[in-house]
Amino acid sequence: MPTIDAAASPLLNRELSWLDLNERVLDLAADTDEPLLERVKFCGIFSTNLDEFFMVRVAGILDQIAANVSVLSPDGRTPQGALAEVHARVSELTAAQSKLWKNVLCPALADEGVFVASVSDTTEEELADLETRYAQQIYPVLTPLAVGPGQPFPYISGLSLSLGVTVRDPETGEERFARVKVPEALPRFVAVGRRGLMIPLERVISHYLTWLFPGMDVVERAAFRVTRDGDTEISDDADDLLQAVESELMRRRFGAVVRLEVASSMSRSIVTRLEERLLVRSDVVYPIHGALDLGDLSQLYDLDRPDLKYEPWVPHTQRRLSAPKDNDLFDEIATADIVVQHPYDSFATSVESFVRAAAKDQRVVTLKTTVYRTSHDSALAPALIEAAEHGKQSVCVVELKARFDERRNIEWARALEQAGVHVVYGFPDLKIHAKTTLVVRREGDSLRRYVHIGTGNYHATTARIYEDVGVFTADPEIGADVADLFNFVTGFARPQEFRKLLVAPFNLRAKLVDQIRSVAAAAAAGEHARIRIKVNNITDPAIIEELYRASQAGVEIDLVVRAICMLRPGVDGLSERIRVRSVLGRFLEHSRLFCFEAGEAKTYLLGSADLMERNLDHRIEVVVPAEAPHVRAEIEAIFKSLLTDNVQAWELRPDGSWARAQPKKSERKRSAQTVAMRRRIRARRPAPPA
Repeated sequence: MPTIDAAASPLLNRELSWLDLNERVLDLAADTDEPLLERVKFCGIFSTNLDEFFMVRVAGILDQIAANVSVLSPDGRTPQGALAEVHARVSELTAAQSKLWKNVLCPALADEGVFVASVSDTTEEELADLETRYAQQIYPVLTPLAVGPGQPFPYISGLSLSLGVTVRDPETGEERFARVKVPEALPRFVAVGRRGLMIPLERVISHYLTWLFPGMDVVERAAFRVTRDGDTEISDDADDLLQAVESELMRRRFGAVVRLEVASSMSRSIVTRLEERLLVRSDVVYPIHGALDLGDLSQLYDLDRPDLKYEPWVPHTQRRLSAPKDNDLFDEIATADIVVQHPYDSFATSVESFVRAAAKDQRVVTLKTTVYRTSHDSALAPALIEAAEHGKQSVCVVELKARFDERRNIEWARALEQAGVHVVYGFPDLKIHAKTTLVVRREGDSLRRYVHIGTGNYHATTARIYEDVGVFTADPEIGADVADLFNFVTGFARPQEFRKLLVAPFNLRAKLVDQIRSVAAAAAAGEHARIRIKVNNITDPAIIEELYRASQAGVEIDLVVRAICMLRPGVDGLSERIRVRSVLGRFLEHSRLFCFEAGEAKTYLLGSADLMERNLDHRIEVVVPAEAPHVRAEIEAIFKSLLTDNVQAWELRPDGSWARAQPKKSERKRSAQTVAMRRRIRARRPAPPA
């Protein structure tokens, strides 16, 4: 076992751990066992992930540096030291991405008849066709912005791709710098001819620059791209939350530049000019040896080439959810809890059927739900509107501060309000991240509550690609807890003690600590003691310390952490009984599951919270106990498949590096996501005749 100075550094760095996640995504892009266009998609995801990383995490580091913060991070780094390590790591990873794209993926695409080309690769006929298209479809939307007397340096929008151009007047010798924005409204790749040529738009614009600067000599041309601070800060005492969020969105457009990407061919003089005019530090400048902004590779993924993609997955409808009548759904939930795992189980025939049934059922009197992120094609809004039109109490708690979805949520909120739905925006200082829906139904002389609690957003699009777990229940105590929570959010009161739910920021942290300590006590007493946790991120130092102590007490701990993990596993005297793995694949592992085993007692939980300070202390999160045997069995099956995955799993080493799991010689390949799909396929098959 490697020797680690745990006393000096018991925690891993949050930012570097995040970049390790992106390296694992890049590993998938390089994996020849993956379909080619899926690899291209992963290569693009690498870029979009980095965009968000800089807009949020690096922006925060730069704010600390600007404020002269000298306090060390939990892992013992200064902000300036963290920034330097981020720069080195990002430079290394982007160089690897560029090499992979140019030397591996592009030739592989060419072998399949998809040629990512330059204008010089065209035939005379293709060039003539390209010139016609340029004249008719591209040139009219271009706007060259030169810098000179009376022409100030232009505003550069965040995440926009631009060409930096130096032009010279051949008669006077005067040189000017100009910026040409690559239009975001046009496809990034221009399809040319019949043989599959796909030419990046910036290459087409670069080829025809003389059209924009007639009579001038184009001395230099090179691409660049800026990333701006994208985080939002809402004052805790904001009286009008909607107005405050709109104002913050306007500020975000003009946020400070936190990254400047430049083509490696760009001259030092232009780089210096950009640094000065954009007020950019030299340690956030990144020369790119290849194409910039590969996030647009999603356009190539959309090509009609099913032979180069995963076989389409059709979500499964559970037999208990395939009832022909809406009211039968409530009868099924009343009979026993129902658990679903998306995208293996259908979102449309479970969650969306639930809200549609609530809107149509004449005995339903109330429909309440939370919206953190949702989509235009979700059944949620129509159901809320229909419920309101039928005179039912229809309530939607909209989180306006959901990062990067603020504008969409504002539009949703206004549309719902205009339709008569009661819309609540929550609190300035607490994001509402809980995923829950409450239906109140009149049954005889009494009212009965039906609840859905899940780990994922009510988002029909992401439900097809995000792995999430949800449970439908008519448990009276859980229903009462959810009702109390909605009353707290929409009203003005202190929440009473919850009966079964674990709710942040009220009792979730304390209850999780109690569970960890209970398992540790069992281990100290010589009893069976095991903890299994599946989350997206684990960064909370206090929770990590509790897990370290549990490990030292003899608890066996398995953590499945998709993204950021600051816990250092496998260190003698600190965490030798803790194992950490990350599973990545065609679906994004998003569910949060917990299993605590102390002696004969087992506690299963699922919900919306990651093990981060923000989730435990600064958000409203809901975690629900899974008590029904069949729900527990489903969680057991999920953990078993994740912990035995030897195809798309990575294991975290004590030194902070990740190693991809490999099947042993006598072991067959086992993918957790493939196992989940196969389970549903078997469930579809008719039972054999008696």
